[in-house]
Formats: sequence, structure tokens, C-alpha cells
Amino acid sequence: MLSYLSSWLPSFPSLAWGSNLVDSLLQGLVGACAVSVLCGLMKIYLYIQCLNDPERKKEKEAIRQQWALLDQLHLFVLTGTFMVVGSRVAALVVLEFSLRAVSSILSLDKGAHNSQLYLLCQYSLGCGISCSLSYLQEGAAHRTWNLLLSVGLATLLTVYVWRLARHVFAMYELHCKERYCGVCLFLLTTWHGIPRLLCNALKVTFLVADLAAVALINRDFLTTSEAVRFWTPLTICYTLLVIYMQEEQRQNPTEQMAFQTVFVRMGGLLILLMTVGRWMDIVNIVVSLVGEIWCLVRTGVLLEVCRKQDYYQKNSHLTSASWKPSKQHEDFPDKYLSSATPAAPS
Repeated sequence: MLSYLSSWLPSFPSLAWGSNLVDSLLQGLVGACAVSVLCGLMKIYLYIQCLNDPERKKEKEAIRQQWALLDQLHLFVLTGTFMVVGSRVAALVVLEFSLRAVSSILSLDKGAHNSQLYLLCQYSLGCGISCSLSYLQEGAAHRTWNLLLSVGLATLLTVYVWRLARHVFAMYELHCKERYCGVCLFLLTTWHGIPRLLCNALKVTFLVADLAAVALINRDFLTTSEAVRFWTPLTICYTLLVIYMQEEQRQNPTEQMAFQTVFVRMGGLLILLMTVGRWMDIVNIVVSLVGEIWCLVRTGVLLEVCRKQDYYQKNSHLTSASWKPSKQHEDFPDKYLSSATPAAPS
């Protein structure tokens, strides 16, 4: 019956990842669950951090007032997006973010942090999970059952993080004062380690995803010359994009810049695939653009909190090193130096 129904559907490249439509759906769901877990843990971390700082009370309330129903909608939208996006575009998104993340980390001053990367990698993380599952499960005898097991584990983690976030928002402050809730007491002593936990998990995930992405892209080439004709312009394009975006991000770290970066990256990838790709890749680029924008809009409040945090840390780090403010930092927007109310939750 599934084979009959899938014969009436458009032949999206992503459906070739699995034996049928169910496999593609399961892979997309695992990727969406990974994104939900990442966002949930970052939300808990930022909330506790703002709670410990009386001057960030408005930011704490902005995080707390986000609708829990939107988490489920976020999961649903991303599942459909990862299900449709083809293997070539998903692999290119993973490789592009990996290069951008490495460049961003290397450009940071010693002792500085960039917490925005944890949220900017959402869409790339989902693509990486889908690529990894596609590559690792390719040719497996019980592929669908393996993916069902992955979905079960991912769903348990996602539901647990959602419940933990709701508990923290409602009871953490009270339970920490009363000292009788084991979960809140555990978070009280370990919440500082959430970024390190996420960093280690993302390193392993993107390492596997990069290897899988390279393998998925290379399998489309019959000869080495074809592969060279594809990888050479891709490498040049990605390098130029990363250099441009890093410079712009240092000079103008605003919410508008985050959206501008998405359009620049997807535009460059679109031009590249128009010359060396297929027509279906163009459709997948549009789908990826929508997915990236949706992720940024959904976590707009968290990104704003991270921007302020990164700026404060960078400013304090430079000040401790006898840094003299330049004209660029003196002209930094006032909204990053004040405790104004952050943008309304989406």
C-alpha cells in the first residue's frame, strides 16, 4: 500500500534516502527532535542564567513567556522540512556550517565565547542528523526498524527536555529556595555545564555528518574530474562567504545581520547549484531558506539574549586586558547596553 501511495507523490530526492516514504519521515523526525532538544537545553540554561542576575529580569520573563505549543509546531515544521530536502543540499548545508563554525571559533579572542552558534546551528544540525542516518543506514537489512528505534529514543529525550523546561520555568526559583526538589537541586549545581555538554555533542554530531555529507555528494560523480569540477568552485564559494560573513558579524552583530547572512549563504549556494547542480536542487534551496528563517524566528528571543551575553563577555574580556574602546565599539547600539525589553516571543 505504501509503495502504491508513494508512486503518486513527486519524486523528491530525499525519498531516495530510504526504501519508502516512511524512512524519509522517520529521518526527518529524528533530526527535528535533535533540534528541539538543543533549543530546550539552551532555553533552560539562559533562563537560569538570567534568573541569577537581577538586572536581566525582563529577559528572564521573555524566555518564560514563550508558548509551549510552539515547541510542538516547531517539531512538526522541521520534520516536514528535513523530510523534503534532498541529500545534496542537506550535505552542502552541513559542510557550510562546519566551515563557518570553525572559522568563527578560530576568530574569537582567547577566553571569549560565542553562544549564538548553539542556536544558529539548528537547521544544519537537523540536516546533519538526516545525512548521518541516511549514510549509516544505507543498505541495512532492517533499516525501517532501526529508524523506528532512533525515533523512539529521540522522542523520549525531546519529551523529557520539554517537561524539564516547563518545570524549571514554573518551579525552579521556589524549589531552589526550599531545597526539596532533586531535579532543581541537580540543575542548581550543574547548569553551568550545559554549554560544554552541547558543545561535545555537537562536535561528534557534525564530525560524523561531515563524513557522511562528503560520501553522499561524491557518490553522484562517476569520475574524479567530475568531482573536482564540483568541489573546486564549492570550496572557493564557501571560503569567500565565510570571510565576508565573519567580517560583517564582527562589525554589525544584530538580528537583521542574522537574517541577511541566511539570504547571502543560500543565494551563493543557489548560484553554485544553478551551474553544477540539478533543477530539483533549486527547489530544495528554497525549502532550506524557509527552514533556516523559521528557526531564527522561533528562537528570536534566545538569540537576542545570546547577543547581549556575548557582547558583555567580549567587552569585559577586552577591558580586563586594558582594552581601549574604538570608535566602532563606542557606536555600538544602545539596546545592547541597556536592559530594554527584548523582542516579543514568536
